[in-house]
Amino acid sequence: MPTSSGHRAQLRRTAAEKFGWSSLREEQLAAMEAVLSGHDVLAVLPTGAGKSAIYQVPAVLLDGPTVVVSPLISLQNDQIDGLEDSGAPAAVALNSAQRAEERRQAWDALRHGGARYVFVAPEQLAGDEVVAVLEKAKVSLFVVDEAHCVSSWGHEFRPDYLRLGAVLDRLGHPRTVALTATAAPPVRRDIVARLGLREHREVIASFDRPNLRLAVERFTADAGKRAGVVAYLGERVADPATRRGLVYTASRKDAEHYADELVRTGARAAAYHAGMAAADRDRVHQAFLDDDVDVVVATSAFGMGIDKPDVRFVVHTSVPDSLDSYYQQVGRAGRDGEPAGVTLFYRPEDLNLQTFLTAAKAPEDTLRDVARVLERRGEPISTTELKEAVDAPPARLTRAVNLLEEVGVVTTTESGALVPAADLDPDRAVAEAVAAAQAWQRLIRSRIEMMRGYAETTGCRRQNLLGYFGEQLEDPCGFCDTCDAGTARPRPAEDPGEFPVDSRVRHGEWGAGTVMSVEDDRITVLFDEHGYKSLSLPLVRDKDLLSADTREA
Repeated sequence: MPTSSGHRAQLRRTAAEKFGWSSLREEQLAAMEAVLSGHDVLAVLPTGAGKSAIYQVPAVLLDGPTVVVSPLISLQNDQIDGLEDSGAPAAVALNSAQRAEERRQAWDALRHGGARYVFVAPEQLAGDEVVAVLEKAKVSLFVVDEAHCVSSWGHEFRPDYLRLGAVLDRLGHPRTVALTATAAPPVRRDIVARLGLREHREVIASFDRPNLRLAVERFTADAGKRAGVVAYLGERVADPATRRGLVYTASRKDAEHYADELVRTGARAAAYHAGMAAADRDRVHQAFLDDDVDVVVATSAFGMGIDKPDVRFVVHTSVPDSLDSYYQQVGRAGRDGEPAGVTLFYRPEDLNLQTFLTAAKAPEDTLRDVARVLERRGEPISTTELKEAVDAPPARLTRAVNLLEEVGVVTTTESGALVPAADLDPDRAVAEAVAAAQAWQRLIRSRIEMMRGYAETTGCRRQNLLGYFGEQLEDPCGFCDTCDAGTARPRPAEDPGEFPVDSRVRHGEWGAGTVMSVEDDRITVLFDEHGYKSLSLPLVRDKDLLSADTREA
């Protein structure tokens, strides 16, 4: 087997010959090297850092196909287009948008070894047929893109990702790579546990994007905020050097409104939201990538897969639901390394809308109905049969099944059938599912409060943002609005001592948690059952509110 230096030379040579990449970043090389050495890998790299290369290059050097689980068809298509333009082996996708002939060709390529890269959506792996073919193909590398979706702590948790651990086991657990741009320490631990990563290595890059200038514009009246947004955008689009950007809104109506306002000024702008036809969304997306549109005004529907290097600004016209979402969205600015502006237009009252949107209670009646049907059945039941047996809207039924699956009351087979636990007790199942939903709501609400903290801080805004992800920036950044205003202060020189970042602590009321950041006067902890809490550090010490938790997380 090649030595470490031998692996690196081989990887660099393959990257240059097959992909035309003259150099690789240290984080990319470290992750690739771990893969070739037989390890599972969790790689957390910021948006635009080249995560795809981590599997694309080793895949050329391994025998057997590489499976890439990717949540969006647009992402799959972008990856395949990129591979087709390189000297890499063939790539195919298996997804619901394919025509029959395309799907047949993809199956043939997979069955007969003609495809080295296979892109699938997580829901495709619920079908036994797909997994069975992959099993025969002897997969050499299994890649989970947007891996934070695996974790219930992740801001885009998707139940389909829960089944990936079982799929990996069925495939004989090939080398596995989990990729994400945002994963704080608790999320990373959850990803490792849920995927069952073995002898894994972690490659964690800094979350800092020093070329992004962070700023918040605060308003008391909605009309004033809207006028401020329009004025700011007018200044940006008037200058050819700064006219390309993204504007995120809280509603489809606002996306249309601000896009119209920009068009009236002569700007090349377009709205983008989930209420538009898919063809219209694709048209806007492509026009933006082709520089036919300078500004896209969008809801969060305009998200993953936006890889344009020269975005000079990202504006949020209202507060998003969490710093996780905010970080991912602002990360689309300045991917070329040049300075870019990131501005949040903030009105404290807007947080009430986010609280309202996340206040849905667990569907107890539907949970009880589903649990009773599963108990009576006592054996696997198809989703079609369940829909016939339970009178509930599809979204409500899906949420109930997801909650029951989250607490282990039901599992899903590769064919999509639901299998009840042998000792299923409907009353206990409902109680556990409701408790899980309540814990999830507490986490969501705590994230909203952390969003408030970021928007209202007078300290270095970058220190605040990085601290949320468990990264300490010792000195004020000098490139945010609070640093410009002179309100940001250096951290004290003394060691936080008893509360180092990423250590486990316990609170008398809130239980166990993980220290995310420590400032001169406060400590932020992500509690397992109660979400994020920011506590006065002097009060914590005076009242002995936190103690080291030596129990395993």
